[in-house]
Amino acid sequence: MKDTQRSAKGTTAMDESSGGFTDEERAAMKERAKELKAEARASKGKADGESDVLAKIAEMPEADRAMAERLHAIVKVSAPALSPRTWYGMPAYAKDGKVVCFFQSAAKFNARYATLGFSDTANLDEGAMWPTAFALTRLTAADEARIAALVKRAVR
Repeated sequence: MKDTQRSAKGTTAMDESSGGFTDEERAAMKERAKELKAEARASKGKADGESDVLAKIAEMPEADRAMAERLHAIVKVSAPALSPRTWYGMPAYAKDGKVVCFFQSAAKFNARYATLGFSDTANLDEGAMWPTAFALTRLTAADEARIAALVKRAVR
């Protein structure tokens, strides 16, 4: 009988050869767990969420921080109904408790560009295919105008 029994370790642990999660991915999951615990303890107000977002932005390297600060201002003006909050340790903006858009700094996962992403709750549909994330290396006036239009459209 012993030959047919399998080790619990072999069936439940992630195979080390598959690579598993990166350190950055594990850190993001830990951030999300902390956020969920905080939300469960008390329903956070818009001001609390904004202070969390501003704290995350302040931790970013200068290039990412400058873009995140500008994006934060654009979202506040373009869609004041969105509530700032953190999501997987990133600045995000939610409507009725659901994240609509978020900013992922380049440093978050050691990428060459930052990302402005939109969730499936964003109303950006264009036929059968449309973009849901945008790579950002810097922000121009034209980029800012496009982002403002996208954010407005996402919440309509």
